[in-house]
Amino acid sequence: MNGTLFQQGLDLMIFGMGTVFVFLTLLVCSVVMMSAVVTKFFAEIEEPRKDLAMSNPKKPMAAVEPIKLRVIQDAIHQHRKKKQS
Repeated sequence: MNGTLFQQGLDLMIFGMGTVFVFLTLLVCSVVMMSAVVTKFFAEIEEPRKDLAMSNPKKPMAAVEPIKLRVIQDAIHQHRKKKQS
């Protein structure tokens, strides 16, 4: 056996960590390159269709009843007052 047990363990650790580092570096590079290729050649630009936009306009929001609005405002006021104390 060449070297001590500690030296062999250190060599094995460096070899293992180096292998993992190289593998992960190659993996990241390949994913970045594939992403660039897909973005460049298969990019889909969706244009809004005017015929659909005109046929289904957004409905306006219903107004909140005054009593509910007052209850919500009071709850927010009490919460903020409690938070400051």
